[in-house]
Amino acid sequence: MAESFGGPEALELREVPEPHAGPGRVRVRVTAASLNPVDWKILANEQTASAFGVSLPAGFGNDFAGVVDEVGDGVTGFAVGDRVFGGAFGRAVADHVVVDPAVDRIRHTPEGLDDATASTLDIAARTADAALGVIGVGAADTVLVGGAAGGVGVFTVQLARLAGARVIGTASEASFEFLRGLGAEPVAYGDGLADRVRALAPDGITAATDLHGTETAVAASELGVPAERISTIAAHGVVLPATATGAGASDPGALDRVAALIVDGQLTVPIAATYPIDRIRDAVAFQAAGHVHGKIVVTL
Repeated sequence: MAESFGGPEALELREVPEPHAGPGRVRVRVTAASLNPVDWKILANEQTASAFGVSLPAGFGNDFAGVVDEVGDGVTGFAVGDRVFGGAFGRAVADHVVVDPAVDRIRHTPEGLDDATASTLDIAARTADAALGVIGVGAADTVLVGGAAGGVGVFTVQLARLAGARVIGTASEASFEFLRGLGAEPVAYGDGLADRVRALAPDGITAATDLHGTETAVAASELGVPAERISTIAAHGVVLPATATGAGASDPGALDRVAALIVDGQLTVPIAATYPIDRIRDAVAFQAAGHVHGKIVVTL
C-alpha cells in the first residue's frame, strides 16, 4: 500500500486486518497480479490519482487471478474453490481481495489458463478490444499500431491479426524481432514516422490505434486516415483527429473471448518478468521505465 505519492519507494508491504466477504461479495485469495502503466501513474501523481478517485492511504494494482475462498450471503454463480480472474481497481496486489460479482469484473478461469496469464487480462485485453472495436478493424485493413510491443500492444496486434488485418507496429529497433514473432511488421517510432510507414505500405494504411501518446495518431492523419478510423487510449486532454477510448468501452464479452483464444492457442501473452510480492518496488520500477515486452506479473 502507499501512504504518500511518489515512485516505487512509496509502496510498502503492510499487515492489515483480513477482509471478509459480506453479503453479495466474494473473497479471492490472490495468487497473481499484473501491472499496468496506469498503476504507477496513479502512485506517482496526486492529480492523476484524484482523477481516478484514489486517495491516500491507497492499495495498488487492478488485475488479479486467484481462488475464491469465501462467499457471502446471496451470491450465486461462485463457490469456494473456484478459480477466477478479473479486476479490482486500486487493491489487486494483496493476499485477498473482496469483490462484488454484480459490479466488479470477475470471471471463472477456464481450464488450461494458468493464473499468471489470467492475471494479465483485465485492463490490457479490454483496452485492446476497445481500441480496435471503435475503428472496426477487419480483413481488408492495414492497421498501424502505436506502442505495439507494450502490455496493451501485444493483445492489439494479435487481435488485429486474428481479424485478418495486416499490422504495422511502432517500436524501438530492439523490439523488432519480438513484434515479428507476434505477426506485426515493425517500424521505428520517432521523427519521420509517416514517411517510414509510407515506404512500408505504399498503398496506404486504412486504420490506426495509438496506444502510447499521440505520435501514431498524428502520423495516421498525415497519411490520410480519417478521424473515425483512428483511436487513442493515452492522449488525455489533447485534441486529435481521433476517437479516444479505453477499457471501459470494450465489448462485455471481451475477457471471456480473449481467455478462450489463449486456451485454444490462438493468442499468446508474453510475460516479460515475474516478481514475488516482496519485490513489488522492483516490479513497478521495471514497468515505469518503459520498453517492457508484454506484461509484468507479481506472484503472491
